[in-house]
Amino acid sequence: MNTGTLLSGIGHLSLILWALFGGLFLRPNDAPEVAVSEVSLVTSAEFDALSGAAPAVPTPSPTPAEEPAEAAVEAPAPVEPEIEAPAPVEPAPEPEPAPEPEPAPAPEPAPEPAPEPEPAPVVEEPAPAPEPAPAPEVAPQPEPEVVAVPEPPAPPAAVDQPVLAPSASVRPQPRPAPRVAPVPAEAPEPDAQVAEQPTPAVTPDATPDTPPEVVEEERPEAAPEEATTEVVTEATETEEVASLAPTSSTRPRARPARAAAAPEPDEEPAEDTPPADDTAEADRAAAEAEARAEAERAEAEAEARAEAEAAARAEAEADAQAQAVAEAAAAAAAAAAAEAASTPAPTGPPMTSGEKDALRVAVQACWNVGSLSSEALRTTVTVAVTVAQNGIPDASSVRMIEFEGGTEAAARQAYEAARRAIIRCGASGFQLPPDKYDQWRNIEMVFNPERMRVK
Repeated sequence: MNTGTLLSGIGHLSLILWALFGGLFLRPNDAPEVAVSEVSLVTSAEFDALSGAAPAVPTPSPTPAEEPAEAAVEAPAPVEPEIEAPAPVEPAPEPEPAPEPEPAPAPEPAPEPAPEPEPAPVVEEPAPAPEPAPAPEVAPQPEPEVVAVPEPPAPPAAVDQPVLAPSASVRPQPRPAPRVAPVPAEAPEPDAQVAEQPTPAVTPDATPDTPPEVVEEERPEAAPEEATTEVVTEATETEEVASLAPTSSTRPRARPARAAAAPEPDEEPAEDTPPADDTAEADRAAAEAEARAEAERAEAEAEARAEAEAAARAEAEADAQAQAVAEAAAAAAAAAAAEAASTPAPTGPPMTSGEKDALRVAVQACWNVGSLSSEALRTTVTVAVTVAQNGIPDASSVRMIEFEGGTEAAARQAYEAARRAIIRCGASGFQLPPDKYDQWRNIEMVFNPERMRVK
């Protein structure tokens, strides 16, 4: 046989045997039952009333005192056996204490304090009684149960219900009336006539002095028709009821349409009409404001006209200056052409690039472009000059041949800077080769702020 099968069979058999006969070897755990008794809560006033209504229990000797103690210890036992125990005691020689517990329902007139002093003499009377035995058996046991059963639950205390009150005093609403007037009037008597103004009753005065031909008719007393200061509508009547709801904010009521009020005295329209002085002052102020605006307009037009004239004059002067410069340049060019025609052609070897660079560097050392405007720095001018054999340039011969990249004013400013550089640096004479005088007697220099060169 397989070992595993054997072990499995032994285990299952042991489990079945233990399930069938295992309870015989276990000792049952009989836990004592907990005694439970019903308890009711009573107020101090009800307890005093019950204590006064219950009979007093005399305890003259210590021996009977121990017996009630034992009975009190046994009290937590189940309630049913305790109720059955007093049954055989009823045939005792003293049946009188039995009816006494019946007045226990008397707690209803608890507010009456009269029964409280009565138990005092009752306690003194049974003190000499020689019968203590029936007292602990009959009286103490039924008392707690009788008290616990009839005790009604305390009625809920009356709670004052909150009364809704309006957050603000409601404005008294006028009573509906068929007429609207500045001054309210009470309703006239049923037999009175309705009139605009109240008039007293007039009866003919029967006196002997009254002439017979004058007969004054009797006029009944007249009272004005009932009136109110505003029209009372259904919305006004319902509004008074709705205003008593403090739980939510009331929607502001629409203003009732007011009927045409009674004609007011003539003085009030006169007050509303502005006086003539105010009207004249307003017209005067309006005229002054219009005059000031017209003057400002004329002044602005005059300023604009003056600015236009000044601009025209400046433009004319600039044109004249440009024309003069052009004429001077043309004259200088004509003079240079005539001089070139009269001057024989240069002879000898030409200037080398090194000699031209030396002359350019010498002139550029005195050329100050820091004083030129931004437009003049973008202008390139070509300047011609006549140099003597000693290398000193002729100041009167310095002239501008052409310019490019700027206006006439910018070219003029750039030419003046180049002229000053030639005269200042050539004051001591340029270092030029004497044998090539015919080549450098008339020199043309191109003054370009970016790159200067000698032609």
